[in-house]
Amino acid sequence: MSWGQTDIMSKTEYRRVLLKISGEALMGEGAYGIDARTVANIAVQIKRVVSKGIQVAVVVGGGNIWRGAEAEGWGMDRATADYAGMLATIINTLALQDALEKEGVVTRSQSAITVQAVAEPYTRRRAIRHLEKGRVVIFAAGTGNPFMTTDTAAALRAIEINADVLLMAKNKVDGVYDSDPLTNANAKKYDELSYLEALQLRLEVMDSTALSLCMDNHIPIKVFDLQAPDSVERVLEGELVGTIVHDKAQV
Repeated sequence: MSWGQTDIMSKTEYRRVLLKISGEALMGEGAYGIDARTVANIAVQIKRVVSKGIQVAVVVGGGNIWRGAEAEGWGMDRATADYAGMLATIINTLALQDALEKEGVVTRSQSAITVQAVAEPYTRRRAIRHLEKGRVVIFAAGTGNPFMTTDTAAALRAIEINADVLLMAKNKVDGVYDSDPLTNANAKKYDELSYLEALQLRLEVMDSTALSLCMDNHIPIKVFDLQAPDSVERVLEGELVGTIVHDKAQV
């Protein structure tokens, strides 16, 4: 049975979702930083999802501002570079929080590293309570540990808050391909993959630690292009958008 024929991801199944937004997705058409119109559009999409009664948590990357691996290449200590990357995610979190609040969405930011002036410390029970009250929760600073990506943070937080699905929002890439579609016009797109297929084929769904966490805890992953019109809503409404990675044995 194919993804389009199943009911496992129908909109009626969603109670709570974790949306992972790559830092690059906040750039819009720019080459660096944060595009205000793009962030505002993301906020509107999240508002629509919340209005349907779905609880939304968000993890934001920092690659539009800083990349620890690149800084290591310049000779910077990797742990220090990764902590700098965590600060970049906090900047992005504040931008998204502001955009959501301008849309009237009650939002709470929680950070894995202590920045009391701008975000609550991460507390699982408090995060779940915020979600139960209909607030959007943005998780900043990854896991709070160097050498761990924000993909891993997204997988971990999704498991911790008992999310029904992990939404991987990409920038100008509308799913999982067998090669980079931005450089290879003949790249093949997958509509559906098992966790093991994604791991064995070394496809760039997310890093292997994050993917393994989702596999071990049966968290379905939907990969889609955040720039596509109404993409978050369409994914949650069960449209065949992007790629789903899950345990095919459940189907």
